[in-house]
Formats: sequence, structure tokens, C-alpha cells
Amino acid sequence: MTRNIRIQSETPANNNHSLRIRHAREQGGRSGSALSRRSFLRQGMVVGAGAAAVGVRPDRAQAQSSRGGLTPGDAAILRFLSAIEILETDAWQQYNELGGIQDSEVPGGTGNAVYTAALAVLDSDMAQYVHDNTEDEYTHFGFLNAYLVSKGLAPANLDAFRTMPGSQATGAQQIPRLTNLMRLSPDTSWWTRYRSRTQNPDFGDTFPQAVPGLVQGEFPGIPRSDADLTPLAHIQAIANTAGFHFAMIEQGGTSVYPALAQRVTHPEVLRILLSIGPTETMHFQTWQDKAGNAPPLTDPTNGLVFPDLNSPPFGGEDYQTNLIMPEPTIFLDRKFPPCSIIRPTETRGAAMAVVKFLTDTGLFRGQSPGFFAALNELAEAADAARREGNQ
Repeated sequence: MTRNIRIQSETPANNNHSLRIRHAREQGGRSGSALSRRSFLRQGMVVGAGAAAVGVRPDRAQAQSSRGGLTPGDAAILRFLSAIEILETDAWQQYNELGGIQDSEVPGGTGNAVYTAALAVLDSDMAQYVHDNTEDEYTHFGFLNAYLVSKGLAPANLDAFRTMPGSQATGAQQIPRLTNLMRLSPDTSWWTRYRSRTQNPDFGDTFPQAVPGLVQGEFPGIPRSDADLTPLAHIQAIANTAGFHFAMIEQGGTSVYPALAQRVTHPEVLRILLSIGPTETMHFQTWQDKAGNAPPLTDPTNGLVFPDLNSPPFGGEDYQTNLIMPEPTIFLDRKFPPCSIIRPTETRGAAMAVVKFLTDTGLFRGQSPGFFAALNELAEAADAARREGNQ
């Protein structure tokens, strides 16, 4: 994936309405302790002095002096990761409102008993897992933004783009959203990618879909309204879609942290990325296991098929549902023996690859041109970062 890819919205007249990200004034004076997770929740995730979205333009990043001991590249990587965590949090919050545990740790929503029961078919502890994943994402962007502010640097802030409607089903908050969980096209190639012993996406290899129908259409991962709660096979298909989408989201986080860690300079920033990244991997393995429990069915309302992954034409090591640890595969060079690894971890264009992937899977359907301009600039700045001393 190259850095010159620009992701645009489906809205016409992109050029007339695009927002250029303003390079916000780097501000200090606020302690990290004042920016706890709960303060983020109370303030609606607003940090900084009124900027809609902030980033460092790639063509200026290397020309600017370091702030707070961080290079501009380090700041750009932290800011991009914070923005991605904000987007993840928005999606997970919607899942938690309807299918997770609502408490003071993750407030909002009142739950939907029918949807929660459908998720429980995948695992009886799904509500707890959804809750804990949601809380983790809150803490990730909360910490990253607080760390940037502690260095006198501008944090990520996407609040201007909270404009999309969410679910109208019982249990959901009626507030504007950043992400769209009602027209998803989940990519399930991660299923076969992590089971392959001979291929690696860092070598340009591609992988078949575990659930081909998902990527070919637009399907809800949450009930859009109470009308989606019946028939039973339909709400179960929605829960199955969520189960595969959970793993899809977290495998992206699993890769992006090691990919961008290769570009940071400051040892403390490297420590941050190497500490947060493995939690994303823990999430991914959990959700990969639960997705394997999705019951085979055909949604009677739209024909979406969830196959039995343990039966022909599926089955075998590439599909068996109890194979949840990465198979060893090629790494760095085919001359080396296979190794069990995270994949991909290619660093070139890694941030833009994440943006393109999430866009292609429908997570941002309905977003504004300004949103895509903002996300592109944050990604470009992160991809332009270079480890100090290396070009």
C-alpha cells in the first residue's frame, strides 16, 4: 500500500467541501492526570482548544522542531493511533450499548435483550467481553491524547465528525456517531491468513474469505431498529456479522502498532506502542475464537449465508474453528524457516493501509468529505514519520 492513496467519501463534490486539517497550536499546561478516561467520557471526548481534528502535515513534519522531547514524526504517529482508537471506541460503544454490560465503567445505552441473547450463542460471556473491549479502547485513546498534551502537543479530536445516525433499536443512545455499523462489508480473509503456513500479506499474498457473502454486500452488525429483532435467524445473522466484525477490527489493531513502531524515535514512544499493541492481539484472539462459534445459517431476509467452516467445501487447517493461534509462515525472506508471527507488519504506507481497509469495509459509510480529508492527513503524517537518523 503506498502513501499517495487518498480515501474519499461516497459524497459528490469532494473538492468543494473538503476540510484541510489545521495544524493546531501545540498547547501545554494540562496535566495527564486531568485527562483520565472518565474525564474523556464526561467531556464527550473533546481534548484541546476547539480544533475539529488535528494533525501534522507530512510536508512540514520533518521541518518542525521537536516538542516535549518528541520528534514531529513521533507526535504524528501517536496522534494517528489516537484517532484510530477514537474510531474504534465509537464502534465498540455502539456494540456495548446493545449487547454489552452497561455500567459506570462504560456508560451509555440500556442493552437489548434479544440482541444480547443472539451474541451469547457465540459465547455465554460475550456481554462481558464486549464491555471489556470497549473499556480498553477508551483507555487507549485517553492515554495517547493525555500523553500528547503532557508534551505540549495537540491531541487527536474527531468530534466535528460525529454526525451519523446510530441504531434506533431499544437500548441504543440517540446520539450522533462517527462510525456506521448498519451497512458493513466485513472482510473475513484474516481467518485464512492466520492459518496459512506458506503465505504472508507482507509478500503481496491474498487470502480467501471465510464468509464470502459478508464482503459482497452491506449488512448490519447491530439491529437497526426493533424490526430487526425478528425472525430469529435474522437477528442471529446480525450477531454472527458482529462476531466476525469484532475480530476484523482487532486484527487491524494487532498489525498497525508493530508496523508504526518501526518508525518511532523516542524510546518512551516505542514503549507505548509495544505496550498497547499486544492488548489488541489479545482482543483479536478472543474474537477469532468466538467467531468460530457462529452457527451456520441463511438469513431469510437477505440471503446472507454463514457456512459451516468445519465442513466441505471449507474445513481443513485453513478453516477449522478451533485453530486460533497463528500458524507459522514465511517472514522477512523466504530463505528463513517459517515463524509464528503477526501479519502484516510492513511499515511502508501502514497508516494509509489501515484507513483504506476500514473504509472499504463500510465502517465510514455516510461520513462527510471533511472526515475523509482529516483521516487522510493524519495517516499521511504518520506514514511520513522516519526514525531519527534513518531516511
